[in-house]
Amino acid sequence: MAVVSKRRPDRFSARQWPDWSFWATRESGGRGGRRRAITVVANSVPLLLLIPRATDIADSGRNVFLIGAALTALACYCLGYPLVLWRGPVASRRWRVAGVAGMLALGAVPALLLGSPDYLTDMTYAIVIGLMLLPLRYSWLLGFAVAVVQVVWMRLGDGRVQWGEVALLVGITAVLGTVFALTFTIGHLRAAREQVRSLAVARERERVARDLHDILGHSLSTMTVKLGLARRVLEHSGDIDRAVAEIRELESLSRQALSDVRATVSDYRTVSLAAEIAGARVALRAAGVEAELPTAADNVAPELQAVFGYVVREAVTNVLRHSAAERCTVRLGRDWVEIADDGTGPSGTVAGHGLTGLGERLAAVSGTLTHDERPGGGFRVLARGPSPAARPTITAAPSAGEEPA
Repeated sequence: MAVVSKRRPDRFSARQWPDWSFWATRESGGRGGRRRAITVVANSVPLLLLIPRATDIADSGRNVFLIGAALTALACYCLGYPLVLWRGPVASRRWRVAGVAGMLALGAVPALLLGSPDYLTDMTYAIVIGLMLLPLRYSWLLGFAVAVVQVVWMRLGDGRVQWGEVALLVGITAVLGTVFALTFTIGHLRAAREQVRSLAVARERERVARDLHDILGHSLSTMTVKLGLARRVLEHSGDIDRAVAEIRELESLSRQALSDVRATVSDYRTVSLAAEIAGARVALRAAGVEAELPTAADNVAPELQAVFGYVVREAVTNVLRHSAAERCTVRLGRDWVEIADDGTGPSGTVAGHGLTGLGERLAAVSGTLTHDERPGGGFRVLARGPSPAARPTITAAPSAGEEPA
C-alpha cells in the first residue's frame, strides 16, 4: 500500500492518497491485466454473502414498491463493487470520492427504505472501497461513523443494540481490509523487485559506458596521433622504416584496445598505474608533447593504483585532445596524483563526462578530484585518496615527489 509521507518518504502516513498504479499497470504479455482481473474477482467473492440479505428483503412483508426499490439498490450495490474496485486504482481523486460516496449511498438505501438498521451491515463493502481508495484517516472515520450510526439507530429504534450485527460489520470490514492490504503489499513487493532489477541494469550500463569512455577515449586519441605522425613521416621525409614502426605500434594499440573492451564488458579488466604511465609516455611522445613522468609507481598505495591509473589515462587523453599543450607533467605521491599541462584546457568550473566519471571512481574509494586552470596558464587535475592525516597547504609549485598545494 503506497501511503507515504511527503516530508519523510520512508515513513507511513495516513494522510496520503493510496497509489495503486503498480497494480493497474499492464505488464508485458498481458500478465498485469490478468492479475488485476483475478484480484477483482477474488475480492468480489464475499458479495455472495448478500444473497441471504436479498432473501430477507423479499420476505420482509413490506410494500412491493419498497421491496423492489431495495432489491434494485442491492443489485446496483453488488454490480458497483467490482466496477469501482477495477476503475478506482487508476481514477482521479474526484472519481474515487464519487465512487465511495455512490457505494455508501447504495448500501444505505435498503436500510432507509425498510427502516431497519440491520441492513447497515451491508455497508462493509463500501467501507472496504474507502479503505482502498481514500486516505486512511478518512476511511477509518468512515467505518467508525457507520458503526456508530448503526448502534445509535438500534438504540433509538428498538431500545436495544444487536451487537452481533455490529460485530459482523466490524469483522467483515477488518477481514476484507486485511485482504486488500496483503494483496497490494505483495504487488508492491513485486514492483520493488522489478525496480531493483531495472536499477541494477542501469548501473551496469553506466559502468560499461564509463569504462568504454575511459578506454576508447585514450586509445583512439593515441591511435589518431600516431596515424597523423605516420602520415607526416611519409609525406615529408619518406622514412619508410619509421612509418612502419609507428604503424606497428598502432597495430599493437588497436589489439590492446580490443582486448580492453572485451575485458570491460566482461568486468574482468584491471588497470595498472605503471602501465598507464608507460602508455602516457608513448602517446605524449607521438604527439610531440614534452613529458615529465615518474619512472615508477611503487610509492602509491596499492588500493589506489587502479583508480589513479584511470586518472592518468583520462587526464593525458584530455591533454592530447583539448589542450594543445607543449609540456605535460605527472607527479605521484602515496595518496595523490597530479597531472598538469601548459596548454589551453577547459574552464576549471566545467567537468566533462570523463572528469565526472573520475569523480565517481574516486568517491567510491573515499577520494576527491579537483581540476582548475593554473595561474600561469594551463590546466591541472589533482586526485587525492583518503589520507589519515591532514597535509599542510603549499602555495609554491610542487617539486617531484612533493605533495601539491
